[in-house]
Amino acid sequence: MKPALLVIDMQKEFFSIDEVTKKSLEDALEYIDAAVDLFRERNLPVVWVQDVDEEDGRVPGTEGFELHESLKPDPGDIVIHKTYGNAFNKTALERDLKKLEVDTLILTGFCAENCVLSTCRGALDLDFTPVLFRGSLASIIPDNIRFVESINDIISYQALKKLLETV
Repeated sequence: MKPALLVIDMQKEFFSIDEVTKKSLEDALEYIDAAVDLFRERNLPVVWVQDVDEEDGRVPGTEGFELHESLKPDPGDIVIHKTYGNAFNKTALERDLKKLEVDTLILTGFCAENCVLSTCRGALDLDFTPVLFRGSLASIIPDNIRFVESINDIISYQALKKLLETV
C-alpha cells in the first residue's frame, strides 16, 4: 500500500460563504493540518486540489483561489487545478499518482457532498482505494458530512497515524 493525502478545495473564497460554512471549514482545518504533518513525517505524497471557476472569478492569481493561510504546500507537492467536481476529470491527477505508485487516497476537504464525494467515486472508477479522513470534511450543510461519511470508508486520526507507521 502506498497512500497519498488529497486536500480538496480548501480555498479562501469558501471561508466567506457564511458563518456555518466558515465554522465547518475551520473545524476541518485542524484535522487536515494534522494529516499533512503525518504525511510529511513519512515523506508521503500530499496533493492540493483547487477549484477553478472563471464565472465566479476563482482563478489562479486571485485571493479567493488561494489556499487557506494555514495550508502550506511544499515545492514537491502535486497541485491540481480542476474545473469539475471530480478532481480526476480532465486533470493530470491519475497520471501523477500512478507515477508515484500511489494506490490509496486519504481524502479531505470541501465540499463533502460535492467535490469530495465526486473525487471519491472517481478514484474508485480508476481502481484507487479512497478513504475519507474523519473530521476533515467540510460542507455548507454540516449534516451532509455525516451522510457522506456513512456511505464511504472512513478512518480516524489515531487509525491513520497507526496505519502510516507501517508504510
